[in-house]
Amino acid sequence: QVQFVESGGGLVQPGGSLRLSCAASGNFLSIYAMGWSRQAPGKQRELVARITNTGLTKYADAVKGRFAISRDNAKNTMYLQMHSLKPEDTAVYYCNVLVSLSGPPVGPWGQGTQVTVSS
Repeated sequence: QVQFVESGGGLVQPGGSLRLSCAASGNFLSIYAMGWSRQAPGKQRELVARITNTGLTKYADAVKGRFAISRDNAKNTMYLQMHSLKPEDTAVYYCNVLVSLSGPPVGPWGQGTQVTVSS
């Protein structure tokens, strides 16, 4: 079973950028689809970006045009580049395997990485 460790979060001002990393152990190449989800205080976890092992991507409307998901199969790592950050992007960000590009996350959740957008 693949396990993930998220990193790269922090405090950033509105309009700033961050790059999150998701390091995977196990058979990374066998994973067809992966995604980044986030959970803000008092809100449900939402899937914001998805990617397949062939590079197909899909984004939630709230982040489209500002976030970019990518994966480096050689490094067993997935990334989320975030630009033009807004206070409403504040959340704990998690990565996970997806059932399919349009399907839900499966498997255990990691610790996540906190992103705080504030002046």
